Amino acid sequence: MRIKPAMIILSVAAIVLFMLAPPRNAATGDLIQGDDTVKFNPLTPEQERIILKKGTERAFTGEYWDHKAAGTYVCRRCNTPLYRSTDKFDSHCGWPSFDDEIPGAVTRQVDADGRRTEIICAACGAHLGHVFEGEQLTAKNTRHCVNSVSMKFIPEGEALPEPKLQRAIFAGGCFWGVEYFMEKEPGVIRVVSGYIGGTKDFPTYKEVCSKNTGHAEAVEIIFDPEKTTFEKLAKLFFEIHDPTQVDRQGPDIGEQYRSEVFYLNQEQKEVTEKLIAELQKKGLDVATRVTPADTFWPAEDYHQDYYERKGSTPYCHGYVKRF
Repeated sequence: MRIKPAMIILSVAAIVLFMLAPPRNAATGDLIQGDDTVKFNPLTPEQERIILKKGTERAFTGEYWDHKAAGTYVCRRCNTPLYRSTDKFDSHCGWPSFDDEIPGAVTRQVDADGRRTEIICAACGAHLGHVFEGEQLTAKNTRHCVNSVSMKFIPEGEALPEPKLQRAIFAGGCFWGVEYFMEKEPGVIRVVSGYIGGTKDFPTYKEVCSKNTGHAEAVEIIFDPEKTTFEKLAKLFFEIHDPTQVDRQGPDIGEQYRSEVFYLNQEQKEVTEKLIAELQKKGLDVATRVTPADTFWPAEDYHQDYYERKGSTPYCHGYVKRF
């Protein structure tokens, strides 16, 4: 059998994502951080089979495959909003189908079969289903094929449940340094170094460094909203890098080292703009971009926990109190 280069890239990506998985309670699947455990919504045995063990419900049997009400579909496990009813369509496949997700809510990774692309909740890692492209079923040419069991529907007009976990994505120069400081912040569950804001799927470090993909080196932070806030993390972000530098951070030069906040909702956008305004009032010529998040691609394994593994400290990041 001839192995194509693309298959090698996808297989490596799958290994990286597996190795980045945070520690979990073997019985419940709850995330563990030190002595604390993030408690998720309780699941039935059938829900566990699909959500935790990556099973699949039978076609045309799920609660939402032919569901047409207006509202939002959230992760059954952690309450993170995943899909809007306005993006749902009838694909006649027997499972709920969407041609778009709520920005940043879904992570794509290579399925265990090495061929399909699995989709999981970006916050808690719950298995959702698979995504397919090129079928020409809608103008967006994308089909998220999702298990009904993996979601809960919240009718339009009802308050959404509070998510168990939240996410933030920051780009502030070399991701090693940003990751180093963010991992030490109380309430942070995990930090993943990766790429965002570019034009290529599954980008590699070499491709990003070629400056042809448009990606920024960034970190994705999963945090417990009961123990910290996006604003607190954003303040730290502005204090551990120089937000006045354009397309560089210290000795690292290039568009991939730009300062940028990739917001996931309107609240994050407003908080970021407020903090930038505060810094500007203090005389800083802030160059940080504020951009809606798109797909975050985890970087290669050797970039993860870099300084912790090397036993060293950042060379172009340091703490400077600004707030």
